[in-house]
Amino acid sequence: MNIKRAKQEIRDSIEAYLSKDEFGEYRIPAIRQRPILLMGPPGIGKTQIMEQIARECGIALVSYTITHHTRQSAVGLPFIVKKNYGEEEFSVTEYTMSEIISSVYDKMEKTGLKEGILFIDEINCVSETLAPMMLQFLQGKTFGNQKVPEGWVIVTAGNPPEYNKSVREFDVVTLDRIKKIDVEADFDVWKEYAYQQGIHPAVISYLELRRKNFYRVENTVDGKIFATARGWEDLSRLIQVYEILGKTVDREVVSQYIQHRMIAKDFASYLALYYKYRTDYKVEDILKGKWDSITLGKIRTASLDEHLSIVSLLNGKLSELFTECYLTDAYLTKLHDYMVYFREAQDSLTAKNLMEKAEADLEKDKKSELLTKQQERIQKRVVSFFENASGLESASESTGSDKTGSGSEPAGGGSAAAESEVLSSNRNYEFVKALFESETEAYENRTDEISFTLQNVFDFMEAAFGDSQEMVAFITELNANYYSLWFIRENGSDQYYRHNKGLLFDDRQKMLLGQMEEVENILNNGIK
Repeated sequence: MNIKRAKQEIRDSIEAYLSKDEFGEYRIPAIRQRPILLMGPPGIGKTQIMEQIARECGIALVSYTITHHTRQSAVGLPFIVKKNYGEEEFSVTEYTMSEIISSVYDKMEKTGLKEGILFIDEINCVSETLAPMMLQFLQGKTFGNQKVPEGWVIVTAGNPPEYNKSVREFDVVTLDRIKKIDVEADFDVWKEYAYQQGIHPAVISYLELRRKNFYRVENTVDGKIFATARGWEDLSRLIQVYEILGKTVDREVVSQYIQHRMIAKDFASYLALYYKYRTDYKVEDILKGKWDSITLGKIRTASLDEHLSIVSLLNGKLSELFTECYLTDAYLTKLHDYMVYFREAQDSLTAKNLMEKAEADLEKDKKSELLTKQQERIQKRVVSFFENASGLESASESTGSDKTGSGSEPAGGGSAAAESEVLSSNRNYEFVKALFESETEAYENRTDEISFTLQNVFDFMEAAFGDSQEMVAFITELNANYYSLWFIRENGSDQYYRHNKGLLFDDRQKMLLGQMEEVENILNNGIK
């Protein structure tokens, strides 16, 4: 299965293992909770999905690569104790707690989470001295004489023997005690992930054109050559930073990540053309709705690969805008929650109090290790908003605050100072509320700008390509991008709906024609 299905299978298993009955007992007892073995080629995201599953299930994660461990660190060190058996005293060997088991308890104390995943990577590549311990671990869920704590699910990962010479095969006894999931590389699944993670559009478009280069491991006389999903993601991050720094990514740089000479050379050439097309076709002008007949004429005489590169450039730029919009929306939603809290207790709170609360919430969530990097950045923006508001608020009070004369008594019988403090608190809330509304208005204006940009791109696509395969490719990529679909769902796009409907009709027509051809073949075979 692909990594997306594998992730769902593991998550379903964990939810089942951690399900409790009305007495608080696990419905599947620990002895029946089979360790999960995720078997697949390196670099396809086995470790990453464990982090995602832990966050989504709200549980802790302890991760180890077992090849980095010796028998002593995994099992513990021996020591001698004296024990009496019957009327005689004997020296008995016991073991200190395993480093791995102690890490589980440390994680429970640090995060406050009592349930979690113990993830052991490269489980079938252990040393000869550690191999018996790993079998004991899989069969009995113990390291040395210490059991894995209740509520912790064991998930392991390994590589098939064709990818690693040091792989050890499990015997039938062990295999009969685990839940084995075989996983393979799948570009379409990775592409969904790539859009969500902001992978460079040149990487996505190149692999869309040359899917066979997404994941390749080959044996040659000079050793293994390979390209993996991990390599493409790491290369993407480097390209993005190099663009900021004004540095060039050439074949030598690419080959440091994509260790397959032919693929590295091919992608480096594609990347150079990608940058050239961005300049030649003035992509930034197209986004603003500016192009001329010369540009359209030049496109019509270009090759299909060049057309698809232009489509990719436009999709990449739109993706950046949609992602920006999504993150701002998530930030304002989070900020709104704090503003509601502020409104309910405005008599006793200031922007500084809200900043301190947001900081405390951030630290609490970071401690639990359940925050994604994206969520962490959003929370930091909330902290920054209240920090800025607090500074502006203080400056406003020091220069233009109302002063109440001392000794005067208000009509309600309270002191003038107390009433002044309440009025000041209310003014604080109104002041911060105005800042929040200003941010919201700026977001709405930005959303309108991005909607117009999307319309400009559709207008250009229709003028340059009409209802061609390039338009199909454009719509298909919009549909593969989480942020694109989110933006269109939230803000609409008549052109998208029109073209997407036509695409869906074509897909349905192809499916029906295929089914008819299949039936015809069956009938023909039956006649023969």
